Amino acid sequence: MKKTILTGIRPTGNLHIGHYFGACKRWVEYQDEYDCYFEIADVQALTDNFDNPLKVRNNVFELVIDLLSIGIDPKKATIFLQSAVPEIAELTVYYSNLVTMSRLYRNPTVKTEIAQKKALFGNDGESVTYGFVGYPVSQAADITAFMGELIPVGEDQLPLIEQCREIVRKFNNIYGTTLKEPEAILGKNPRIKGLDGSLKMGKSLGNAIYLADSPSVIKEKVMGAITDPDKIRKDDKANPDKCMVYYYHQLFSGKDLNTINKECQEGLRGCVACKMQLVDNICNYLEPIRKRREYYLAHMDLVKEIIMEGNKKARLKAKDTLKKVKHAMKIDYFEQ
Repeated sequence: MKKTILTGIRPTGNLHIGHYFGACKRWVEYQDEYDCYFEIADVQALTDNFDNPLKVRNNVFELVIDLLSIGIDPKKATIFLQSAVPEIAELTVYYSNLVTMSRLYRNPTVKTEIAQKKALFGNDGESVTYGFVGYPVSQAADITAFMGELIPVGEDQLPLIEQCREIVRKFNNIYGTTLKEPEAILGKNPRIKGLDGSLKMGKSLGNAIYLADSPSVIKEKVMGAITDPDKIRKDDKANPDKCMVYYYHQLFSGKDLNTINKECQEGLRGCVACKMQLVDNICNYLEPIRKRREYYLAHMDLVKEIIMEGNKKARLKAKDTLKKVKHAMKIDYFEQ
């Protein structure tokens, strides 16, 4: 049987090219090799968007359309909403007894994000909610509900997978072998930088190119990208390694890359022309994705049907896991 992959995506914005090259391209490949579950983690998104539920709600359908547009096939993989599988919430409650608060606060990922929140909202810690601190427990429930064996993550998420493994080991030690211990699959590609040269591309930073962006928006963003600050005039020699335009050419302009590099270093390439070439290449690359987005946007009933079918399939799997968990915990009072 195929091994099971579980990937959770928070519906807080559209997918951008950082997501695509960093992870999503591989998700499409995984469909033929693994039993894939793609969770729209709307409940987890509410841990730091609880006061803005419409943001989460509105992005759910946008995110599903993005997944379908990049090639996630509902006939091969399961796309579902976290909130539509209440068994995950019940598992979260049971697992919460297996983790101390001190252990949650020591989780490097949680620790870093709490520090960021305190820096943003003040040092009194009032902005940190119980749900936010406990989301590694909820994530363990996400993974184990589907007996996830392989979890694609970035390095910053490894502490969360390790915490899930700890929960599984403790549960199995107390109640008997019931759950599978997951393994992380680290992405092969480094994090894609933002248009401004930042190490991270993101909506809040305003430095991302989204899969949903129109050609005109892509052009506007690329024309504002950072280039070699030492190149003042069109014919000045430049260093491609200092130029974000060349950085993106490496993603989208493979066959022309050597020529672009050479002309840049020799002062034979102006920045405006270089950016326009990149705009064309990005638009051509994303055109099939954009066409599929247009199709699904025009067929929202189909999108909703895909989600509902995914919810049904996901819930059947989670129900089976919950039944095994409750049996192991001796709380299946009326089950035969």
